[in-house]
Amino acid sequence: MKLQRYFQRLENTIHSRGDIEIEQISMELLSAFIGHIWGRLRFYDGSLLEFEERVRLIDGIEKTLYRYHYQRADGALVFRYDNAPHYPGLPNFPHHKHIGEQVEPARPPDLSEVLREIDELLYEE
Repeated sequence: MKLQRYFQRLENTIHSRGDIEIEQISMELLSAFIGHIWGRLRFYDGSLLEFEERVRLIDGIEKTLYRYHYQRADGALVFRYDNAPHYPGLPNFPHHKHIGEQVEPARPPDLSEVLREIDELLYEE
């Protein structure tokens, strides 16, 4: 998959959602093999998803840096996926998920998976 196609898929996923206000979305192709996308998405309740991916194309798309930071309208963290190397003792290091004050191992999610997780939180009864 080419980087442009990958970024277009992410952007299409975001734009397909009628309940999201796009505060910012930026894409940068640094070369044919390296790219960067980041953005801020606001939800109906005021909650916010800030996301960033730096990717490179080798045999497929590899996320060299990522973070998906979801917070309530008051700024309190709900969850954050990232691969910052600050929990070396976790299985699947450096990939992990913050849930409030807790940290657990996690695999790198796709933006569409993160949006589904947010939907479950926003629309659960």
